[in-house]
Amino acid sequence: MNFPSTHWSILGHATKSGGDRQAAALEEMCKRYWVPVFYALRQRGYVEAEAQDLTQEFLMQLTDHSAWRRADPHRGRFRSFLLGSLSRFLREVEVRRRAQKRGGDVQHLSASEDGMAETLADATVTEDVVRSFDRNWALELMGRAFERTRKEYAANGKAHLFTHLKAFLPVGKEPPTYEVTAATLGISLAALKTEIFRLRNAFRVNVRSEVAQTVSAPHEIDAELAWLQRVLMDRGSDLPPNGVGNASGEPPPAAADNP
Repeated sequence: MNFPSTHWSILGHATKSGGDRQAAALEEMCKRYWVPVFYALRQRGYVEAEAQDLTQEFLMQLTDHSAWRRADPHRGRFRSFLLGSLSRFLREVEVRRRAQKRGGDVQHLSASEDGMAETLADATVTEDVVRSFDRNWALELMGRAFERTRKEYAANGKAHLFTHLKAFLPVGKEPPTYEVTAATLGISLAALKTEIFRLRNAFRVNVRSEVAQTVSAPHEIDAELAWLQRVLMDRGSDLPPNGVGNASGEPPPAAADNP
């Protein structure tokens, strides 16, 4: 598999170019990361309207030159950079609020303010916030892989087959029995098993491709896939999933008050 352009390189080129490329990068960041950031903020305790505003502000900062200069695309995964950036952003928000209460305003942290704000870190990005971010990041990634697989089947004239087999993917609902599905499709059990194998393999390839775009080197893919599996298998979390991703980039529905 050719290693694709990563989110590191896309964002890096955009922040250096500015203009339309920067705007395009912001749009892509919103599509991919609105949900995990938004629900992390909701888990932090921000009300819905404020969480939406802060999510937009944070994602806009990602394409800012000064924000990019603090990033090191050769170390860590993009999600780690994003979560670290979110932590710093929330410390800025806390300091800004305190300054406003004193009648002033702080747009960005100075070096001294950044040191002072470190004392707010534990209260800002708690374990629940991280778990919410990780869970929704994983669900968004799986949702994008699911959508890519659906489009591939549709492009090959197999939309009907995908509709009946998608329940057998990890992101699907409880699937019907093989016998019922085979009868519905009018194929043998052996043929059904072959089709399910092909679908799962196509989905696996797309998951790997999505993961590859979030790391800085090919050798990191397997470790990130293992992390993804651990997150999705964590049933100890009381954070319900938001469905099979939200590849549309639209803000979460207003009814989703408890991430």
